[in-house]
Amino acid sequence: MRLRQGIPVKVGGVMTTRRRWMMLVVFGLCGGAGSVRAASLDPAVLPTIQAATFEVVAAKPVADPITYEKPLPLELLPYQQRIDKYNSIGTAFAIGNHRYVTAGHVLLSALGSLWGPLSLRDASGHVYTIDKIEKFSLRRDFVVFTLASEPHDSAAFEVDTRPELNQVVYAVGNALGTGVVIRDGLYTSNTPEQQDGSWKWMRFSAAASPGNSGGPLLDKDGKVIGVVLMKSANENLNYALPISEVLDAPDHLAVIDERQSYQFDVFDTTLSNIFKAKFALPKRLADFIASYRRLQNAYFEQQLKALLAQESDRLFPHGSGSDRLLHSAPRLDSFPALIIRDSNGDWGLSVRPISKTMLSDNGYVAMGVAGHSLFFHLRKPDNVPAQQFYSDASKFMDLLIKPGFMTRQVGSEKIKVRSMGKPVIDRVHVDAWGRRWQVREWLVPFGNSRIITLSLPVPDGYVTMTQPMKAGREHEHMIDMQALTDFVDVAYDGTIAQWKDYLKNKSLLPAAFDDIRLELTDGQQFTYSSKRMGFSFTPKLQAITPGSELTLGFSYFRDQGKAVWGVGNVRVKVDPDDPDGIDIWRHLAPSADLDDDYKSEWRKLVKQQHPYDGVAFSGNDVMWINGVVGQAATAPGFLYTASYDVEGNRPQDVMKAKLDLLMKNLHVSEH
Repeated sequence: MRLRQGIPVKVGGVMTTRRRWMMLVVFGLCGGAGSVRAASLDPAVLPTIQAATFEVVAAKPVADPITYEKPLPLELLPYQQRIDKYNSIGTAFAIGNHRYVTAGHVLLSALGSLWGPLSLRDASGHVYTIDKIEKFSLRRDFVVFTLASEPHDSAAFEVDTRPELNQVVYAVGNALGTGVVIRDGLYTSNTPEQQDGSWKWMRFSAAASPGNSGGPLLDKDGKVIGVVLMKSANENLNYALPISEVLDAPDHLAVIDERQSYQFDVFDTTLSNIFKAKFALPKRLADFIASYRRLQNAYFEQQLKALLAQESDRLFPHGSGSDRLLHSAPRLDSFPALIIRDSNGDWGLSVRPISKTMLSDNGYVAMGVAGHSLFFHLRKPDNVPAQQFYSDASKFMDLLIKPGFMTRQVGSEKIKVRSMGKPVIDRVHVDAWGRRWQVREWLVPFGNSRIITLSLPVPDGYVTMTQPMKAGREHEHMIDMQALTDFVDVAYDGTIAQWKDYLKNKSLLPAAFDDIRLELTDGQQFTYSSKRMGFSFTPKLQAITPGSELTLGFSYFRDQGKAVWGVGNVRVKVDPDDPDGIDIWRHLAPSADLDDDYKSEWRKLVKQQHPYDGVAFSGNDVMWINGVVGQAATAPGFLYTASYDVEGNRPQDVMKAKLDLLMKNLHVSEH
């Protein structure tokens, strides 16, 4: 996940509040004690300011693929916002010779945008399409461009490249999307830019709000001295780029030279490199965006690859700190967990469930957080056919958002989204363990954003990871989420009926299922077999019904020096709410670096000591009996145990007979 560095916060951003072109001049006291009242601008320069300052706008989307719970109450919006066909994004200004300036990050809002192309709007409401990009700097955060047609009443600012400190200045911009506002303050100081001090930011006390980005900073004579870009995160000072940096930048060149940090959710290492590139200008806006996106996407891919390579010696499952998890019993919880490295360098499981919402017909949506991702467990309602559930992306998303996670703010109301329509992407990603994730992407035009889901089909529904994002960030998030799939842990759980439907979808099954055979005969026999182990039982041991629950607990372990993802537990219960059940566990001999708890448990297994001695015991009104499979004394580094559990109290001989019946038809084939 990419992180931007730097204390200042850009003051750009989409504003959808009421738009009104206001040539409003706000004067007040500047600074703290002993401040002086700002000198007024000469009224003669106001027409120039009005003619040379523009809103940066993008056309609102016409089509909306989203279905809402009710008609949108657009009457709650201010009249001007309702009728405006454009979203206001920032501010731009003219510097003469048919050239215009705005903030680089305002221009980059066009990356992957679901709105119309960026344009300028003047005080009369006329809109002018941006034509060609002439200069660009990512680090200095500016762009110089031309328009496809010039405004009728064109004007341009004069510039002052040597402004004096402590003079009165005026920040001009489309503050909060309500129209152009002029606000006064003082040019207080200069401060080196954060990366290597190549230039100095101008700091000023005139107010700057979202929408001001890209607007001019003027002196008392109405001359441009800087480009308003950022505000301090912790003090009432704002930042502007000296206009000299814009004028002195090389013509016909896009310069990308900015230090950026990159992180990955499963460990706290940060990679800090410089996104560095150049390409020739001028280019039309669409061509510029395409060129920039290619470079940006390649940079993100390189950073992720470099970060994982840098961590290869400590990366699960091969790196140091992996042994504890490789020797741990599998989770039997169907809610996903993320494999992460803690501050001690050990790998473990992280999961934080937040909520669970019931759907109709035994379905539900459980939501939680791991790292920076949202995780869901969507249990399929019984009345939804499995074939439709796994193949119909629209139906899947409709169920996922049914509890009301997706809303649209309209005035004071939050309107629930009921359907996202069809995804624009629907493909499969295969992770390092051979699991097949369905990758889907939906558009959210009203928010200029996208929703990407990576969903793993499991017997009772889906395990889903998602990261809502603003347009232009989808490639970064996509590669990040695909890499995270290698670190997602989940059990495969469902009723016998659900398993039968699930196994029919062979194209969605993990590669591990190539070696697994399940025979699920209602009321007659259950059979599980793989290249490692197999067993079967009939109702003489335990009832078998369509509602019986089967859980395959997958674990990570080394097999002949190779890390594998395989079944570490098979659990079959009479039904999900009944404690009666059987378990077959795979146990791994602890490595030398593990603590005594692991080694003590292994010694009990090898010596068949309690609770692995075939003697029943009880607790919390449940009886258990466990036995070790095969000759423990000659264990080749792993052992299997069989367990029978039943509610209430049973005689010892009855429990032993059940265990013997289970172990009679259990064989271990790995060695």
